[in-house]
Amino acid sequence: MQYALLIYTPEPTEDVPPEAIAAEMEQYNAFTEHLRARGAMKGGEALDSVATATTVRVVDGRTVTTDGPFAETKETLGGFYLVDAADLDEAIAYAAMIPGAKNGCIEVRPVWDYSIPGLEQPAAAAAGS
Repeated sequence: MQYALLIYTPEPTEDVPPEAIAAEMEQYNAFTEHLRARGAMKGGEALDSVATATTVRVVDGRTVTTDGPFAETKETLGGFYLVDAADLDEAIAYAAMIPGAKNGCIEVRPVWDYSIPGLEQPAAAAAGS
C-alpha cells in the first residue's frame, strides 16, 4: 500500500547557516537512499517556503486567490515522501526516520487506491453523500 509522509516543520525565522542546511540535507539524502534500497521510494519533493504559497478557492463560481497557506500554523508543510509500505506500522517506521520528525512532525496518510475494482469514491466522501 502507498502512504504519503507529509513533513511539517517550523518555518525558519532567521537565516540558517549553510553548514546546518548541508548537514540536514545529508540526513535527508541518506533516508532517501534507504527507501530506494528497499524499493519503497515512489516519489517525493521538498516544497518552497510558505511565503511563496497561494491558496485558491472557488466562491460562487469565481476563483479567489490569497497569498500564503490556507491556515496559519507554527509548523508548515515543507515536503513529502510517497512510499510503498506493507502496512501502517512500516509507514510509521519510515516516518520516524525522516530528519524533520526531530523538530516537527510527520503526518502519515494512506493513498487512496483508484485501481481497486468497484471502488468509485473514498469512504469518507460516500458517507457524506
